[in-house]
Amino acid sequence: MRLVLTWIINAAALFAVPYLMHSVNVTSIGAALVAALLLGLVNTLVRPVLLLLTLPVTVLSLGLFIFVINGFMFWLVAKVVDGFHVDSFGSAILGALLYSVISWALSTLLLKDNDGKP
Repeated sequence: MRLVLTWIINAAALFAVPYLMHSVNVTSIGAALVAALLLGLVNTLVRPVLLLLTLPVTVLSLGLFIFVINGFMFWLVAKVVDGFHVDSFGSAILGALLYSVISWALSTLLLKDNDGKP
């Protein structure tokens, strides 16, 4: 049940990003659900490989290159999913940052145990 709630929260976060950035467009809730699912899969399967391959650049940039990797994942999913569009790669980096902040905030607010801990 928690996995489904996390998926819905991520879709809601993705649906909220276009209201803060006009260069990101999500046409429907269905597109947001599909994109959130695909973002989760890509971040689970592809992102660790990219992090390993780009480890020297990430170390030299003191970890800032991870923002580029996150933006690439966001841009890649936007290229694959109909109804989810990002204008440029720079917008994808900023969109991925906004998406993660909104998703974190929503999950912190909504997914608490009875003890008040996430």
